[in-house]
Amino acid sequence: MRNLLLLLFLGFYSSVALSRQAPCSSEEHRQFDFWVGEWEVKNPSDQVVGSSKIELVSNKCALLENWTNTGGLGGKSLNYYSILDQKWHQKWIGSNGIPIEFSGTYNNERKALEYSGEGVGQGGTSLLNKLTFFHLSDDHVRQLWEQSTDDGKTWNTVFDGHYRRKK
Repeated sequence: MRNLLLLLFLGFYSSVALSRQAPCSSEEHRQFDFWVGEWEVKNPSDQVVGSSKIELVSNKCALLENWTNTGGLGGKSLNYYSILDQKWHQKWIGSNGIPIEFSGTYNNERKALEYSGEGVGQGGTSLLNKLTFFHLSDDHVRQLWEQSTDDGKTWNTVFDGHYRRKK
């Protein structure tokens, strides 16, 4: 009986201690915080292609991207780390109404969040997507989106954006 009471107490104590820890405060949840901020986005030719504001939302459990291109069109993405599968997820919806979903992991060696996903292109073509966010410095993030229509044999660049932090 005494052992049972001890086990019950330890279980209760553990649940109370866990509930005091802030949700989404793990090291993994903070891996993508380098993207938080207000950014001017340029292409590799150093031409401005848009702006983006990335903010922590939902008690710091997700990053919300607010993208606007130079033509005034935009989109939003919600990025979050899931403890269920221990992966990062991105849900994107642009002004064209086509949703795109990615999942992936943070690569410490490359200092990059590496997403991948599948989609459908025009005419029902199967697409593979790679989306990588490189943490180049505190004021410079590169987003590279690549796509394949031949099961990954070849890749084409869809977007290569260099995010420079607004001062």
